[in-house]
This record gives sequence, C-alpha cells and structure tokens, in this order.
Amino acid sequence: MLRPVGFWFLALPAVLLLTGLVAADDAPAASIVVDPAAAALEKLAAKELRRYVYLRTGQMLPIVASAEGPRIVVGAKDRAVVLAEAAEPAIQAELAALAGQQYRLKTLQRDGQTVVLVAGGDPVGTLYGAYRLAEHLGVRFYPHGDVVPDRQVEFALPELNDVGKPLFELRGIQPFHDFPEGPDWWNADDYKAVLAQLPKLRMNFLGLHTYPECSVGPEPTVWIGPASDLEADGRVKASYPSRHFTTRNTIPPPPDAPSWGYAPTATGRYVWGADALFDRDDWGPDYMIGAETWTKMMPEACNGLFDRTAATLRDAFTFARGLGIKTCVGTETPLTIPKVVQERLRAAGKDPADPAVVRELYEGMFQWIARNYPLDYYWFWTPEGWTWSGTTQQQIDATLADLRAAIEAARRVEAPFTLATCGWVLGPQQDRALFDRELPKDMPMSCINREVGHAPVEPGLARVEGRPKWAIPWLEDDPAMIIPQLWAGRMREDAALARRYGCTGLLGIHWRTRVLGPNVSALAHAAWDQQGWNPDLDPKAESATPAPRPEGVRSGHFAHFPDNPIANTEDDPLYQTVRWNVEGYDLDVPNGMYTVTVKLCEPHYDAAGKRAFGIKLQGKVVEDNIDIFGRVGKDRALDLTFRDVRVTDGRLAIEFVHRIEYPCVAALVVEGPATRKINCGGPAYKDYQADWPAAPPTAPTRGLDAADFYADWARSEFGPEAAEPLAALFNRLDGHLPRPSTWVDGPGGIQPDPRPWADVQKDYAFVEELAALRDRVRGPGNLERFDYWLHQFRYLKALARVNCVWARYNAAIQAVKAEPDEAKRKALARELALPPRRELVAAAAEAHGYLLAAVSTPGGLGNVANWQQHVLPMLLYRPGEELAALLGEPLPADAMPSREYAGPARLFVPTVRTLLRPGEPLRVRVIVLGGTAEKVTLRWRPLGPGSMAEVPLRHVARGVWRVELPSSADRDDLEYHVVATLASGAALHYPPTAPVVNQTVVVAPLPI
Repeated sequence: MLRPVGFWFLALPAVLLLTGLVAADDAPAASIVVDPAAAALEKLAAKELRRYVYLRTGQMLPIVASAEGPRIVVGAKDRAVVLAEAAEPAIQAELAALAGQQYRLKTLQRDGQTVVLVAGGDPVGTLYGAYRLAEHLGVRFYPHGDVVPDRQVEFALPELNDVGKPLFELRGIQPFHDFPEGPDWWNADDYKAVLAQLPKLRMNFLGLHTYPECSVGPEPTVWIGPASDLEADGRVKASYPSRHFTTRNTIPPPPDAPSWGYAPTATGRYVWGADALFDRDDWGPDYMIGAETWTKMMPEACNGLFDRTAATLRDAFTFARGLGIKTCVGTETPLTIPKVVQERLRAAGKDPADPAVVRELYEGMFQWIARNYPLDYYWFWTPEGWTWSGTTQQQIDATLADLRAAIEAARRVEAPFTLATCGWVLGPQQDRALFDRELPKDMPMSCINREVGHAPVEPGLARVEGRPKWAIPWLEDDPAMIIPQLWAGRMREDAALARRYGCTGLLGIHWRTRVLGPNVSALAHAAWDQQGWNPDLDPKAESATPAPRPEGVRSGHFAHFPDNPIANTEDDPLYQTVRWNVEGYDLDVPNGMYTVTVKLCEPHYDAAGKRAFGIKLQGKVVEDNIDIFGRVGKDRALDLTFRDVRVTDGRLAIEFVHRIEYPCVAALVVEGPATRKINCGGPAYKDYQADWPAAPPTAPTRGLDAADFYADWARSEFGPEAAEPLAALFNRLDGHLPRPSTWVDGPGGIQPDPRPWADVQKDYAFVEELAALRDRVRGPGNLERFDYWLHQFRYLKALARVNCVWARYNAAIQAVKAEPDEAKRKALARELALPPRRELVAAAAEAHGYLLAAVSTPGGLGNVANWQQHVLPMLLYRPGEELAALLGEPLPADAMPSREYAGPARLFVPTVRTLLRPGEPLRVRVIVLGGTAEKVTLRWRPLGPGSMAEVPLRHVARGVWRVELPSSADRDDLEYHVVATLASGAALHYPPTAPVVNQTVVVAPLPI
C-alpha cells in the first residue's frame, strides 16, 4: 500500500519552474553516488533517480563515484560506497539481512551532511529501491507510462525510513493474445515499453498463452514440430499457417465462424474518421505483414512468420531478462497438433496419437525456444472447455500422459527453462489440486480466476503444497472489453486471498493498459504491502471491511421456463423459475436446529458435465459436486435435504460453490424453530415467498476497501486541488461501474436495452459529478488525465444510450415486418423505422466520438477496431441492409455513419519508450487525429537544461507520422517533445506538459 510521505518539498514561484534551481556557487544541490564496480542495474538505478529528481525539481544531479556533501548513495548491500555509510551496527545488520529483491531506504546524517541510502539485497532490489524513492518524490508508475506531477518543487533530500520486502517471489502480468486490444498488436517496441514499466511497479514476470488450432489459432508464439524440422540456428524448415490478429485476417479456415465475431475490414473503410489512426489497411504487428490471407500462406511464408515472431520475442525477452523479469510462454494440454504437422508425421510413418511421437514434438518445440529466445518458464494450460464443460477421467488421463511426455522431453533436451502449469482452472472439478500429487514438485502450478475474474482466487491453491504456486486475478474481463473497468478493491481482495493460500506468485491477466492503470497499480502494491487493509494481517483493517450482509440473496439472475413441463413434481411453476449465477442466501432465523431442502432443476442443458456446483450450509460443505442433469436429467425436480443444520447467531448461510458454469437453484425450504420458503428466481407461489430482485448491473461486487488507494491515486493523477472529491467518486465507482457491454459473439459486444432511457440514465449520474469537478483541476498534465477519464465515462454513458435506442429501433422494425402489404410496409419503414435509425446512428457516433477522444495506447486502438469490426456490423451494418430492403432503396446519408471525423484535433504517441539500450534507436510513432497537420517536429536534447535540436517527422499515411533518432553507442539520456502545426495555425503538443516537463528516455546497458 502507498502511504503519504509528507510535505518535504515546497512549491516554487512560477518563474523558477522553467529553469530549475542552481546553488549560488553553481555547486550541485546533491550528488548521486554509485560504486564504479556496480552492476548494470545499480547504475541504471542511479540514472533513474537522476531522471526523476530532474523531472520533479529541475535539478540535474551528477552521478559520481564519491562525494562529501549531500548525497544519495545507490547500490547493493555489499558495495563499498554503501558499506561506507553503514557506520552503526544496527544499519549494518539491516543491510546484511536484505535478501534478493529487497531494499532499504534510509536518511542518515554524516558529518553534518544529509545522506539518503538506497541499498538493495541485490542489483534488482537496488533498482526497486530507486523506483520506490521516485514514488516518494511524487511520481507514479503504470503499464502505459509514468505520471509526473505538473508542478515542479524545490529540491530537498527527504526524510526516509522504508524497508521493501515482497510478499510474493513473482509479481507481474499476463497480457493475453487473441484480441487486438492485447499483445496481438505489439511489436518489439510495444513489449519493451511495457517491460520497462514492470520494475517501476516492482514486478518481475511476463507470461503469454498460445491458442492451439481453432478459430483464433494456431498462434505463432510457440512453434510445434519435431527437431528434424529445425535449422541449427533455430529457423524453421517446416511449419504451418498461423496468425495473430490483423484487421483483415479474421476469417479462419472453414467451416469455423469469423474469429470472435469480427468481420474482416480494411482500416481505410473505418468510419467517423477512425481510419486516420492507422497507416495501412491490414493493421497488426509488423511480423504479420504479408500474412493477410493467412490460411493460404505458402510454406516459405509460414516459416518466415515463425522466424519473425521469434525475432520479436528474442528482442523483447532479452530486454526483460536484463531487467530481472522472468518470461513465460506455453500451450494448452493435451497438445493440439496442427493438421499440417499431423499430415507430415503420418507421411513419415508416425502416429500423432503415439505418446512417443508427442514427446518427440515437445523435444522439437523446446529446442526451437532454446535456439530462438531466452525463457524462464513454459506453462501448460488446462483447456478452456474445462471451465464450462467439466472433465472426464479420460480427459484427465490424457492430460497427465501429455504432461509426462513433456517432462521427459524437457529432461532429454536439457531445456533451459522450468515447466509449470496454468489454465482456466487449476485442475479438474473432481479435484482442483489433483496435479499437485501427480507432477514433480519443482513445477509451479497456477491458474486464472474462474468466472472471468468475478470469482475470487481459486481456493484449491490452498491445498497445493511444497511447490511454487501463482494466483492470477483478472485485471479486466473480456466480455466488457470495450468499456472501463475499475477493480482496485477486487485486486486487493485477490492479493489477500493469494497470501492466505500461501501463493508465491501474484500475476494479473489483461489486454489493455492505460484504462487499467488503477487496477495494475493496486495489484502491484498489494504484492509488497497489505498492512492497513488486509484483515488477515492487520486487525485494525476489520473496520475497512464491508458491514455484515443484510438478509437476502447474494447476486444472481432470473430465468423463466414456463413452457417446460417438470417431471418428479406436481409444483411445476416452482421449478420453472430459477436463479442462476447465485452465490448464496443469508436468512435471519431464530437459533436452533434446522432442516434445509434445496430444490433444483436443470432447465437449459441437454447433457451431463455442463453444469456442476457445490452447496455449503453454515460454512460447511454438504454437497461438493452436483450435476443436476447427471443425476436426474433435464426438466426433472431434484430435492436435496440436509438435516441438523445448527444456527447460533440468528443467521442461516446457504452458499453455492461454482464448479462448472453457474449454480442454478429453483427453491429453498428451511424448517425448524421457524419456517422459510423461497421461490428462487420467481414470484410468490403458494406459501413460498417471492425471491429478492435479480442483481442489477451495478450490484455491489466483491472487493476490499480502497479509499486510501484512490486518495493517493487521485492526488497524483489530477493534482491536489480536486483530489479529495475525485478520490471519493472513484472509490465509490470501484467495482460498481455500470456494464452496458457484454459478450456477444465476442468480447465487448452490446445488446438492446428495452428500458426507458429516462430510467437507465439515472445509473450514470456520476458522469456529471465528474464533469462538474473539471474547473478545479490545474495544470496541462492533470487536465489531460482528467479528460481521459471524463471521456471514458461519457463514452460509457453514451454506449448505454445506444443500447436503449437500439431496442426502440428493433421494436419499430418488428412492427414494420408484421405488416403483410408491401406498399404499406415500405411506408411504415419510412415512418416508424427510419427516425429511430437516424437516432441510433447519431447515438453511436456520439459514443464512438468519446472513444476517439480517449484513445492513446495500442489497447485503445484495439477498442476502435472492436467497434469498427465487431460492434458496428451487429449494430448498424446488418440492420441497415435489412432496413434498406424494407424501404426498397438505399438509406439516406444521415441514416448511415459518416466517414468524417467530427471531434477536436488531438495528438498522441501510442507507444512510449522510457528505456533504451546503448545503440538502440528511438522510434516514435505520432498520430494526429483531426485537422490537417502541415508539419510535425520532434524537439530533443540530452537530459537537462539546454537548447533543443529539431527533427522533422515523416508522414507515413493518413494521420500517422514517424521518426527515428539514429542509434548511437555513446548517447546519454535524453528528453523530447513533439509539436504538430496544423493548417489552421494551431499547434498540438506531446506531452501536454512540454516544454516544462518533457518526455524522458534513459539509455543504459542491461545485463544479458
């Protein structure tokens, strides 16, 4: 947890903000001392401290080998310059006790001079300590970049007494391939931009998943084949068609449907000016260039794609290793062998189902990795179907056989990485910890949270013993991929559970970056400090936990099946209504012994293994794995009765444990000192009371209190003037944002909402609350960040209105189609359907306009592609074709989306590099949206005061401009800003704080 650090800086007069401070005798205000024998990461720590002190104060502190005046001493605990400051036995003992990744920040007085000690248990710990000191300076770190306060402050060495010890050995992220919002669109610079932020967040892990052959695969992250298909240098001699997402390759091999509902579209056909964001029609990562018709690639093209992907990962993973970041890739288990590879194996007389052949493939795969890129872990993912369909013993046996083949393959080729498990579930529903008994103890085990993160950390991890184990909460869920999601409190809860279960790793699955800033920050800090909000560690934190639940139901939705006759009962209506995705019921009853009957029915699935769940009464498991269809079949009553249930505190807790899909309950009967009967999901029936209402979209969700987190976040994000009310607003919204987006044939879909907009818009009153605070925000950087969130929330509200207008349009279309007379139908189409169609187009344009006002990262560009290729086909294009047919003529211009951009001109840099290795060029891609840019210029200089050189950017296409500062082996740290001059005479700047606070880049060698 981040705590306030005190007011040890004083604000400067505005005249000093541009020049910084210089002492009267031109001597530096302080020095940064680093040992000449220091490791590369210790020297990087010194350069990073110089950068952030300069950004905050305007002071460029010299980096020296020794100093007698005020100084910041940086180094690992055994460096001479560190030991020279450790005169007291207590400090010596503290330093000696520091382990790897740990650090000590301590302010000392030496000969009348102030000394700030930044000591690490190792070079990585030293680097973490430097970034922690930068946080004390007011800087904050996120996966998309840094936040540096607008207002520079007077330099003074702070009073610090800080010890950093991670609660988890591994901490990091798992950016997920398969959608354009995630790493499917990352080039090496995109990877390295994010990787450079991880140590700032004191994170040290990045893992990737590889989909097998299906509608989104095979993906080229991992090559599958025997070693005989490899060249000695790692290039492949034989492969198969593979791909990551590009805007025109969304069609997989027949007979599969388009990937996740995306229609292949050239970016040049994007509407509302979104085409300006992209400089080519087939947008995607550079290694996918030329792979547009990926299913028809020639063998040489297939091989080239794997080689290019490997080169990208080699560049990124080598960079990661230099920063102490562990990397991981993996495939699903059992191994899915691409059809082309199977054909080659059979042609060679080998059976792809033979375990020996599978082992041979793993040997080839592991050798391909070893020859191509550095790797620390290779994980095997339990299949996604295990989440929704459950597992059979045959599937379990096949998975264990596959894992044993891989383990043997790794032993034979001496794979230079550790094997691990991961997946949508930890293990089969029969026993989530089953693999713990079957696999070697040196293999870490992990899994992502079930229910796309709505379920907490897998409890089965508590039963995994004697091995590393990693919890992986969802930083966002893909059903709501196109809208903001605030889950800081949920991240805290999951981090607390991971610690309770003894996990050694805490990772977060995600796609986007900037919009997840609060979530990533909360998870990162929870991996180091949980005091003050985790009740397991701090009894005082109990006051921050939610109040006891009122009587009633915990979440869940209604489903009615009035036409389903129900067997095994005479009370059909009782079983024709159900509550699904329900967590439980809390009932107030007198103390005593009770008999509880849970009435169940499977009204939806036609096979066993599709739904399974458990039941707890008063916290005790009474049924661990109920498969209703498996026990009685579909549309048949199943009553489970449990006796001798004791109530001692006036509260009966009935809980449902998620196993496969969602729990589904028809009714409850409680008999004892009092009788309670509830018709779950339905109205009052006989002597059964009606159920509580279905969970609304904004129903409270799980999560711990995050008020202190948002207090700090709002102050650093928006400045002090409006921090308090903004913190209160965001904390109130955390875990409670409306969700006008859900999974519809893919991530981030939308659905018609039949409710009146006058009712729905009440859920979005917070948008105007936020807007009303804008006048209190000061400074260009604070305003840019404020406007980012204001646009996001206005977009959220506008999207909800789209759903309501869409429902009205659909109702009009149904009335038109019901008219049998063709002439009258045409007239009705014009009278009834065309007006709401115009309104729908206008509403969608407004929502998309707010999205374009906020887009600033590769993930934001992916959201635009989602809209253009997934949302608009279902919302406007297919309905528009239907309406044109009903009218018997093309739609008028105002009933179709415009190609023109209607928003204000803006400039942004989607990928921001903050760290380069010597000899590495700085590549900057600039996007100018709106207006006509006559000239775009990058102005730069070595870090520190001085004049700036100007380099013109090259116009690539549409709104995209690029520049590359040539590599230079002796280049030092630098700062830059970008200026675009429009035909109107207006100028746009990046970053908005320039030229007072520019974008900065540190150049430093990294260990290999």
